[in-house]
Amino acid sequence: MQFDIIIIGGSYAGLAAGLQLARARRRILVVDGGVRRNRFAAASHGFFGHDGVPPAELAALGREQLLAYPTVEWHEGEARAVEPVEGGYAVCLGDISARASRIILATGIRDVLPDIPGLEERWGRHVFHCPYCHGFELGGGPLGVIASSPMAVHQAMMLPDWGPTTLYLDGVFMPGAEELAGLERRGVTVENVPVARLEGEGVNLLLADDRTASLAGLFVQPRMEMASGIAHQMGLAFEEGPLGAFVKTDAM
Repeated sequence: MQFDIIIIGGSYAGLAAGLQLARARRRILVVDGGVRRNRFAAASHGFFGHDGVPPAELAALGREQLLAYPTVEWHEGEARAVEPVEGGYAVCLGDISARASRIILATGIRDVLPDIPGLEERWGRHVFHCPYCHGFELGGGPLGVIASSPMAVHQAMMLPDWGPTTLYLDGVFMPGAEELAGLERRGVTVENVPVARLEGEGVNLLLADDRTASLAGLFVQPRMEMASGIAHQMGLAFEEGPLGAFVKTDAM
């Protein structure tokens, strides 16, 4: 199994890379475990020409179009390891291995959510990270931001365009005077009492002092980590960003 390029990850990024390489007549293997980051969302929004289409349908269409090229093969499953060999790399796929002169890592990321009871099961349906992706569907109703990092201020400053917003600090940090003034200008309510849990249908938020809030939607800042351990196994360099570590690259 010798290829020009092996793409590890067959969701949107891997499909996009594969399509251009297939059109360059390269022999490609795409390795994909079928676990997309956006699998919790019912529809994809803001994607020109495909607004409102379920993410699984987009991925299936992309795969169908890519596999129409005769130089492309697909492997269902996970890449276990990547090792350097003469002329390139060997990718362990369980009982078999494949070789290529180039590797593209398109493994994507995993969202690590705040540890609040009731939050994880609402992820992608009532709890989100991006108002541009999901805010319109919330109908202008009351919105909440649960802080898991200082980035919560930035998120809360954006959200009033989609509905009246409350920032729940949850004991994570305290905004400075300038940030508090900016939040006040945007009409954001700041709540200091910690969040106890989410309960019932939709977004019913219970605070530690037994007060409740019924919201149209809730936003958080998930910490992001690589969805696959391959980059770590390969010994690639990482650097820390505001939402998690990412593979270090140069300008090219």
